[in-house]
Order: sequence, then C-alpha cells, then structure tokens
Amino acid sequence: MQPIRTLIMGAAGRDFHNFNVALRNDERYQVAAFTATQIPNIDNRRYPPELAGALYPAGIPIFPESELEELVKRFHIEQAILAYSDLSSTTVHDLASRVLATGADFRLMGPEATMLKSKVPVIAVCAVRTGCGKSQTSRKVADILQGWGKRVVVIRHPMPYGDLAAQACQRFATKEDMDRYECTIEEREEYEPHLEKGLVLYAGVDYGQILAAAEQEADVILWDGGNNDLPFYRPDMHITVADPHRPGHERSYYPGQANVRMADVVVLNKIDTAQPEAVNAVRRSVSELNPRAVVIEAASPISLPDPAAIRGKRVLVVEDGPTLTHGEMRYGAGWVAAERFGAEVVDPRPHAVGSIAETYRKYAVGPILPAMGYGAAQVADLEATIRQVPCDLVLIATPIDLGKLIKISQPSQRVRYELQEIGQPVLADVLAPFK
Repeated sequence: MQPIRTLIMGAAGRDFHNFNVALRNDERYQVAAFTATQIPNIDNRRYPPELAGALYPAGIPIFPESELEELVKRFHIEQAILAYSDLSSTTVHDLASRVLATGADFRLMGPEATMLKSKVPVIAVCAVRTGCGKSQTSRKVADILQGWGKRVVVIRHPMPYGDLAAQACQRFATKEDMDRYECTIEEREEYEPHLEKGLVLYAGVDYGQILAAAEQEADVILWDGGNNDLPFYRPDMHITVADPHRPGHERSYYPGQANVRMADVVVLNKIDTAQPEAVNAVRRSVSELNPRAVVIEAASPISLPDPAAIRGKRVLVVEDGPTLTHGEMRYGAGWVAAERFGAEVVDPRPHAVGSIAETYRKYAVGPILPAMGYGAAQVADLEATIRQVPCDLVLIATPIDLGKLIKISQPSQRVRYELQEIGQPVLADVLAPFK
C-alpha cells in the first residue's frame, strides 16, 4: 500500500506534537506539509530533519493556511488533520468544508492517539478558552503541592516560534534561561510567574523528550495548557477552567467542550466580575456536559500598588495579547482596574504602528492595547505604540513586568491577579490524593 498523503493544519504546537507522537515513524503516512496560522511569522519555515526523523531527511515544509486548497492539489493530499485550538465550532466547520471540497478527508486526532503516559503523576490544567485563568489556576495548584513538600515540575504547552531544532527540549530554572533561549513576550508571560516561585519549567517541541527529562526531577508534573487545547500527557487529574464572561463558549469552541466533558474538576472563575445570570448559565451548562465533575467557584481579584494614583487619570491599558486576539476577550484585568478606580481609558488604536496596527485590523480588539511580542520587530512596534499614546499613566495587566522588557516613558503601574476560591470545595480538597 502507498502511504496516505497527509497535511497537518497547525499553529506551531499541537501540530508538531501530533506528528511526533503518532505519525513521525509510521510508514502508513507521508506528511507532505504543515500549514500555520494564528501566530505571525511561523509559516514559510521547515520542520527540521533533526525532529522529523528518518522518514523525512529533508524535513517538512510549513506554509500559510491561506494556501490550503492549493497545497492539497500540489501535494496530492488525501487527508488533512486539524491540529490547533481555540476555534469556534463554525470555524472548524468552515475548515472542514474547505478540505472536503477538495476531495480530501478531514480528520481530528483524539487523546488516545496523542497523549503520552508519564511515570509520575500528572495534573493537567486546561480551559474552555484562552484567557479563562489557566495561569493563575496552575500557580495555585503549584503552591498547594509545594506546600505539601512535593517537587513540582511544570511542563508548558508549546510556543516554538524560533529555531525549532534548538527548541526541542528547553529547561527553565531562572529568568536568565529565558534570555538564553531568546523567549518572546508571550513565552515570558507564561514562564516567568512559575520561575518566580522557584519552579522548574520545561517547554519546546518534542514532548516525549521533554517528559523523559521532567520525570527525572519531579514528584508531580503540572501540565500548564495553552489556549483551550487538550493535554499532551494522560492526566491523573484533569482540571478545566471556565469563564462566565463568555457564557456558551464552553459548548461552542473546540476543543474547549471536550475539556469540560473530560474534566475531573471544573474551576468556574471570575464569578466576582461576571453577571450573576452568566455565572448561573455556565454552571448549568457544565453540569449538563459533565455531571460527574467537581465544580470549584473562584475569583481572580485584582491588585495594584497605588489605586488612588490612577483616579481621574488618562490611562493606557495594556492587556495579555493572546487573550484579546484569538481569545476574543474585549477586556481584561487592566480594564477592570481602570473602571473600578475611576480612570479614563485612552484609545490606543489611532496611535498604533506596524504589526500592532495590523493586529487591530485582524482582530476585534477594543480601546486597549494587546501586548504582542512574537519577535523583535513586533516588540519594537509595541514600544513605539505605547510611546505615541497621549496618556498620564500606563496600566500593565500582563503576567510579567513589561517595563523590564521595553522602554515605557510614561509612569506605569502593574495590575496583578491571583486565583481565590470562593466557598467549598477548594483545590486543596480535590488535590488531596497527591499529598
């Protein structure tokens, strides 16, 4: 039999993992190409031969997803595998229709085919959407386990936007490691809070290699998921975070609904700032989708050094980039802080330059600034945009101190937020088996 000519549709993460785990050494398939979307500047690269394996001595080319139909024709593709996340049901249907219209098969790969089994316990923190509060939930879980004396190693969902071969297996123990690996702002936002707590973190491209390394120094592995993707490792406990600011998304986004259905625990976050009817709607929806899941209600209260200093001021609000872009949130913690403490928000959109202006054209982002920084040029555009906004103060609501990475000429304050459980049960209760 001839191998099945295959194309993998991705965004520099799940696509590479599915290939590595299920297809790399399987002669029944010939992966002719990857496509890339969501993230700037990750197409027109090549999955390197060092990672692609013996069946692919020249590596595998990566093309823009916009060329999908032409690629199916050029490479005589027989099946296209969708392998990225945080997509509406409509978008999944549209992508499937584009593939089916070419005559090829459309495929989703499930957990049984793509999850790796760890030798040590795994707790996975996933979500319904980007921006639900996975990061603060992961930090809370890590705090509890560390308090019990456990050696916790975090494995973070991939963000390999640079040299893929060099990023195969990355170990982070200090902030200097982020400099050594030339991490983007998006990577630093996810890694730095864990490193500040003294945790070791792994990330990269080859998650089999990463798992083998992490197992050597962990009592418990904490999978810190990205977007709303499924875990790469078979979890001993699966925690899914839901967001009542986006009621209904727990049903209408892929693969967020699968995460709800698979979860042992659902954290219903942000109930302090969401409308009560939205909280009730998500609570009912979760119960219908997964009646066996334990539901923990939580808030993500905000704090900043000097709230009085922003009252009446004209402020620029800078929020986490992915939350606003493919996460489709119209605001975040910075906007909440500005409203709560009586500031006037200045619209940065008329002052945006370069790739930041392009981000506004591509996504329905409101009068707040997404902290985009997928490369040096985009970081420079971000810095230039902030410099041009006429404001009294910059409210930075990113998970890292942005002022240490770029020059901000205006006064600034950093908005922080951590998970706070409300009522019972709490995470320590459900995590007791790992004590």
